[in-house]
Amino acid sequence: MCQARAIFLLLAFAAALSVDTAMAAEASGARSDVPDGWQAKSPRLEIRPEFSWLRDEGTGNVVQLTIQHDDRGGLDGFWTRDFPVRGGQFYQFRAIRRVENVDNPRRSCLVRVVWLNDRNETILDDRPVVARYDDGAPPVAEVEHPADGAPDDSGWTVVADVYQAPKEATQARVELHLMWSPQGRAEWREISLNETAAPAARKVRIATVHFRPDGKTPEANCRLFAPLIEKAAGQGADLIILPETLTYYGTGKTPADVAEAIPGPSTDYFGTLAQSHKVYLVAGLYERAEHLVYNVAVLIGPDGTIVGKYRKVTLPTGEIAQGIAPGNDYPVFETRFGTVGMMVCYDGFFPEVARELSNRGAEIIAWPVWGCHPDLARARAMENHVYLVSSTYEDVSRNWMISAVYDRSGEVLAQAKEWGSIAITEIDLSQPTRWRSLGDFKSRIPRHRP
Repeated sequence: MCQARAIFLLLAFAAALSVDTAMAAEASGARSDVPDGWQAKSPRLEIRPEFSWLRDEGTGNVVQLTIQHDDRGGLDGFWTRDFPVRGGQFYQFRAIRRVENVDNPRRSCLVRVVWLNDRNETILDDRPVVARYDDGAPPVAEVEHPADGAPDDSGWTVVADVYQAPKEATQARVELHLMWSPQGRAEWREISLNETAAPAARKVRIATVHFRPDGKTPEANCRLFAPLIEKAAGQGADLIILPETLTYYGTGKTPADVAEAIPGPSTDYFGTLAQSHKVYLVAGLYERAEHLVYNVAVLIGPDGTIVGKYRKVTLPTGEIAQGIAPGNDYPVFETRFGTVGMMVCYDGFFPEVARELSNRGAEIIAWPVWGCHPDLARARAMENHVYLVSSTYEDVSRNWMISAVYDRSGEVLAQAKEWGSIAITEIDLSQPTRWRSLGDFKSRIPRHRP
């Protein structure tokens, strides 16, 4: 009797252990039938969605990984697999993704790439990080977030990016997520992480002009910038930023008096200079469009034509009182070296303007600005991870706005301090800017912003 009871208890314990083990395996995704090294996982069992996959009938290879949410909110799950890598080498991650009933794919349907050693441990990062917040501790290699492309006609979106593996890395853990999407569905195909060549450098020489024109007429003011543009071009500038409303400054006229059509006399003049020196120019002007007057920044290309214009969206009380109209769009423009956005003066006081330009892909924001708080210039650069280039009428003695090139961390790379001078510096848009505990924050903005 005692022996029978002992056997019963032993079997009951084994059954309970089997159930507990099965539940733990289900929670972690450690299933025996996972495809091609992939595992289905969730942070917690109670928020785990459904996982499935499709195989090619001919080859037997997995061709699609799927995550399906039910009607509950807050579900969170991901497919994951480890890929071998060699430290110091460059790798391209690529996958295509299609979603249904996902309100916000940039946040809910993302990829994470995690660098690990052969013991599945996070590793130190030998790649450069922003130095001025150095606490003395070696930085950890942070998670990467590949970028989304635009969906094609069938709804498939390419998610891809190129990374250099940290020297200590022996594997990269890829995670394909679907989060917070009731009734949502995500399908992943063509998933790869392959060694590739280092990205080509995208070096750009950016110049800002620090100058107060005193020509008394719009035409005379424009001509006074010619030698400064020539000087910047002589130092190899690709992009030159001029100040705000330069045809208005110091003339004693009203904005309506100097406002002109675009294209118009001033853009024609600067177009000739841009073509002569083979540079891009950004000039701040007042534009007339029928009965309306706008404060604008105009981007002129090296062929002398207008690439695009931006109408100042935020207006201070002084411009409102003079009947200036606000713009309502945030265009960005492709150049031979990258994507450029523009904002004007008072825009700098509001985070929305620079953020909208960044959301649309701006890598450099050109900023003709009469005056603004210099800490806001730093903030606009670092919160959006863009290069910001200001050209102002403020004297450095006022401790107010400066004519400068800011890097993605808000650091001043170059500043023009004397009137009639320029500041010029070279940047490389192919190189990411990494922070301690954040990694490449530029890639996190679309994944984590509201």
